[in-house]
Amino acid sequence: MPVISNAGKPRISSRVNEVKWTDQQLQVIEAVKSCQSVFITGSAGTGKTKLVGEIIKVLRNIHGKQGVFVTASTGIAACALSGQTLHSFAGVGRAEADSGVLLSRVLSDKRALKRWMNAKALVIDEISMVDGELFDKLEYVARGVMGSKLDASRFELVWGGIQLVVSGDFFQLPPVAKLNSRKFAFEADCWDHSFQFQASLHSVFRQSDVEYVRILEGIRKGELNPEDEKLLEQRLLANEDELDHKVVRLFPRNEDVDRVNEKRLHDLGEETVVYEAFDTGTEPWKSQLNQGIAPTSLKLCEGARVMLTVNRDVKEKLVNGATGTITGFVNVGKDRKDQVKKICRCDGSLILPRVKFDSGPEIAIKPSKWEVSEGDEIKAKRLQLPLVLAWATSIHKSQGITLDKLYTDLSKAFGYGMSYVAFSRVRNLDGLYLSGFNPSSVKAHPKLVGSLNRSVLDGS
Repeated sequence: MPVISNAGKPRISSRVNEVKWTDQQLQVIEAVKSCQSVFITGSAGTGKTKLVGEIIKVLRNIHGKQGVFVTASTGIAACALSGQTLHSFAGVGRAEADSGVLLSRVLSDKRALKRWMNAKALVIDEISMVDGELFDKLEYVARGVMGSKLDASRFELVWGGIQLVVSGDFFQLPPVAKLNSRKFAFEADCWDHSFQFQASLHSVFRQSDVEYVRILEGIRKGELNPEDEKLLEQRLLANEDELDHKVVRLFPRNEDVDRVNEKRLHDLGEETVVYEAFDTGTEPWKSQLNQGIAPTSLKLCEGARVMLTVNRDVKEKLVNGATGTITGFVNVGKDRKDQVKKICRCDGSLILPRVKFDSGPEIAIKPSKWEVSEGDEIKAKRLQLPLVLAWATSIHKSQGITLDKLYTDLSKAFGYGMSYVAFSRVRNLDGLYLSGFNPSSVKAHPKLVGSLNRSVLDGS
């Protein structure tokens, strides 16, 4: 099976803010159009998410919307694609039973069975959080359903003949620890048979600093030479008070994020406006909305630092991760009154926050919608402002966003891949600030740095 690779090292795209398809990406799209199953990997910032979004459109043109199921291993990633979690699609619960038991469970569950039988194509994003045992179990379930309910010959086809599109970077956050020798999806027995096409993307769009891209590639693989250590040590701050207020603090734990954001909001001493998410749909779909990036409750005031959570205007740099400051609130126009009435808790007033973004523009922020879909059916919706407080954010929630400046503490050993995810959120070395740095926190899982599946992981 071909692995698309232009070079052993990442390249810098000259179009950082306006991504256009590279030759690699076009080859992946053509493979999907020819109904091949594909695996897409690559370092952070190589355009995996954007490519998957385009592939979903291609798949729906081929199979119809009702035949394409979009999933991800995490709720945040699933909501970003307007899909559902892999577990909720599969109908296998925690998937702790053996494959035969899981197949019986699906065959006796009308809704889960219908999903599998309708599936012509299955998208799985953030594959790094899926272990090899689960990947094998789901493949067995797919063959079992297709073989017993549609055509007996399909039991002999990998994934029962379903076209598979899998995306993710194994060097980022790994699966939650389990007593499982096959920790990663690529260790599944069915992995090599699951794809006709594998692509490792190399054109980096997020970072424009050649030296920083080189450092990131080392961090990704758990390799840091003495020269790079010195460069990172130069980013240490003796006093956090020296930080510009625009710098986002990155923490591994949500508790720390909430603590910092709530304290900063309180310290402003301004009257707050609360926006409560307006959800429609039924359980368990509505619960998945809480795993996404759009908050259930959003408390804002003048002077608050906020982050945009959707792409509004790429040319104006109003993209997911863009940060700014609330400069005030504006009355809502007639065209938005019904929407804002559903979420605004402001004593009868209908107002929206006006944000001055660090990139220049100042605009009023209108509500956005997030959806949980199952094939062509929308199961749940959330209406909320596409903002979160941005004095701090978590490493997990930062996946997929780009920051101009960030501050984090790497003095304590993080889990595998966490340092890489943290470092790779920022565009260049000048935007990185550290309160502590321990080279031992830069580590990749031993199974990733060995020779095993090297061609799958980085295209070499």
